[in-house]
Amino acid sequence: MTLRVPKAELPVELREIMIKQLGTVPEPVEVLWNNPQLAEDNQEFSAKVATWDTADASLKTFAHMAVAAQVGCSWCLDINYFHALNQNLDLTKASQVPRWRQSEVFTPLERDVMEYAEAMTNTPTTVTDELSARLLDRLGPAAMVELTVFIGFANFATRCNTAHGITSQGYSDACEIPLAARPQNFGVASTA
Repeated sequence: MTLRVPKAELPVELREIMIKQLGTVPEPVEVLWNNPQLAEDNQEFSAKVATWDTADASLKTFAHMAVAAQVGCSWCLDINYFHALNQNLDLTKASQVPRWRQSEVFTPLERDVMEYAEAMTNTPTTVTDELSARLLDRLGPAAMVELTVFIGFANFATRCNTAHGITSQGYSDACEIPLAARPQNFGVASTA
């Protein structure tokens, strides 16, 4: 896939910060910079989302990866493998998220979180009262609200990236995570 919107030139200082933090400039930032105000607002909101800490970081990362696998956003999977490494998350589990239903490494709570992420991603959504109640019981209201909004943000990011034609930039190459084979229907939204 090729970019559907050209990259815009970033201010030198921002480019240098991105390279220092990540080793390269993320393509979503370069594409969004075609509208600098929107790009700055997106970065500000993304930074705020990253500070939320009521829900467990690994649950949120696995949820984002489940959304990315379902939507087909290789960029989001790529950067989340990188985040998993830098957040000291379980890399074996991170490598298995795209095939979480077949994998035996996840806890019941992690499975429910990924199921919830997929259910929120389906169109129309397929979140059930039972699944929501199980998560609410184990997470509590504050973490449940945070997880839900975080998954909504993941849908926003994955859908924007795929619509713009943004794909993996190789962030996961530095992680040395043995990536699991993706299911046959990778990138095809499920209805279950």
